[in-house]
Amino acid sequence: MKNLILFDDDEKWKGLLPLTYTKPICELRIGILTIREKWEHIFDATASHITQDHLAEKYPIELNEDNVLINSSFLPTEKLNLLIEDLSMNEAILYNDELVAARLDSKQFDKLIKDNEIDEITGYDISKDKEAIMQVSRPHHIFEYNGGEIKNDYITITEGRLSQPIDSNNRVLALENIFIEEGAKVNFAILNASKGPIYIGKDAEIMEGSIIRGPFAMCEHAVVKMGAKIYEDTTLGPYAKVGGEVSNSVFQGYCSKGHDGYLGNSVIGEWCNLGADTNSSNLKNNYDEVKVWSYTTGRFEKTGLTFHGLIMGDHSKCGINTMFNTGTVIGVNCNIYGDGFPRNFIPSFSWGGSSGYSTYNTDKAFKTAEIVMGRRGLKLTELDKKILQFIFLESAKYRTWE
Repeated sequence: MKNLILFDDDEKWKGLLPLTYTKPICELRIGILTIREKWEHIFDATASHITQDHLAEKYPIELNEDNVLINSSFLPTEKLNLLIEDLSMNEAILYNDELVAARLDSKQFDKLIKDNEIDEITGYDISKDKEAIMQVSRPHHIFEYNGGEIKNDYITITEGRLSQPIDSNNRVLALENIFIEEGAKVNFAILNASKGPIYIGKDAEIMEGSIIRGPFAMCEHAVVKMGAKIYEDTTLGPYAKVGGEVSNSVFQGYCSKGHDGYLGNSVIGEWCNLGADTNSSNLKNNYDEVKVWSYTTGRFEKTGLTFHGLIMGDHSKCGINTMFNTGTVIGVNCNIYGDGFPRNFIPSFSWGGSSGYSTYNTDKAFKTAEIVMGRRGLKLTELDKKILQFIFLESAKYRTWE
């Protein structure tokens, strides 16, 4: 059996900050599954990682004599899957001089790691084959591609399986496009799957009065609160709790937007909490193209999008009635509160709002994270603390008040 290794391209990993500060690219959720889970299903294998130094201990690499390496920023497509499956030993696939995938023996792999070079390898350039490529290199790609990935993952997860029945007290359109896992609860809701599938994960719950349009996915133990309005192309990761009005947004997991307020065209990291009546703009008043902060260029860059909401890194929180401008980017472990609009880029470990910021020291941040994770029966490990400590030091250059 081939050994599957998912590797981070440094430029793409940086381009996906702050979402990737705490994890490799392949651990990001888009659609129903993470990128890693998608590739594992295709190859019927368990993947290991090549990632940033500060993440390597938590996400180690495993090596054997027959290794298939895949660039984590590329999503599976029917054509790319076939190309990778057909690779012979010491062959590679390139896209615009970027390594997409390779099949390497241990000798070639060692040389790649030590010298960043490979000997005696055949490369196939697929730069002209646009159908084979779907790449995630910026945070907004996650919500842009989410609807299509929900459809793809829905087929992967449900093929050959039967859904649990849905209670007759619900109102349903296109029942054949709805899949309910064991233990899920759905009562007195309106589900419209006529334009895309609706996936309801194991032990998830949709509370009374909720209105949902597909494509939509909620993973295990996720909750849609009473009276929520959820538009298409939205994903709730494991244990996410969501209420109010949400459109085309991805909650990575273990996060909460439990009350009224609008969120659209956004990506919310793990262990985040949006206070009651938090609202995020996803459209400028003049309908102009949205610019967002780029960690790659160190400035605000054009996205090519008219609709772009909030990007929030892991462990960040905001207080009640918080208002976010179009295209706001918030780092890891931030605590945002107060009236007025906070700035459009808030670096990691920031505490404050429109009236000013101070540094959220790690002792206080870790204490909060321990409480929040403990509520889910999980622990903030010493390794997690080391990763967050690295982020605290690395992001200091953005905290201009220090």
